[in-house]
Amino acid sequence: MDVEESTGNVNLISKEGDSFPVPIAVAKMSELVKTMMDEDADDDDDSPTEIPLPNVKAQVLRKVIEFCEHHLQDPMTEIEKPLKSQNMADVVQKWYADFVDLEQVLLFELILAANYMDIKPLLDLTCATVASMIKGKTPEEIRATFNITNDFSPEEEAQVREENKWCEEA
Repeated sequence: MDVEESTGNVNLISKEGDSFPVPIAVAKMSELVKTMMDEDADDDDDSPTEIPLPNVKAQVLRKVIEFCEHHLQDPMTEIEKPLKSQNMADVVQKWYADFVDLEQVLLFELILAANYMDIKPLLDLTCATVASMIKGKTPEEIRATFNITNDFSPEEEAQVREENKWCEEA
């Protein structure tokens, strides 16, 4: 890789067609983007590489870029498993805890984007956030948190609880 390529920009294109110029180092946090850039490196034109991301909305892509830019400056601490706390501020640095303090819809879209773009630290953070929302809750509380309707009859629910009694003993 030549010097110009490592210091230039790449344009990430959202689902809506919005273009986001991003430094190459930031863009390469995504394994998907890194692979697409390597495949595109054969082109000889000097225009910035455009990477289409048809599965990522502009609002979500903005958050992904914000995460990647910050992560390059101040990498996130490794998330211990199992989670030691339901409070993300006890698990990661304050900036990262604040970053994932979002509406559920956006949080889940970030999980999908992190998975699609293959950005492991972002996927770890967002999934740990959902895990912290579940940690220590009863099935009823989890259903309420995520607005899940219980489609089991009382008999089916009793059967499932009986079959999985070992889980609740741990």
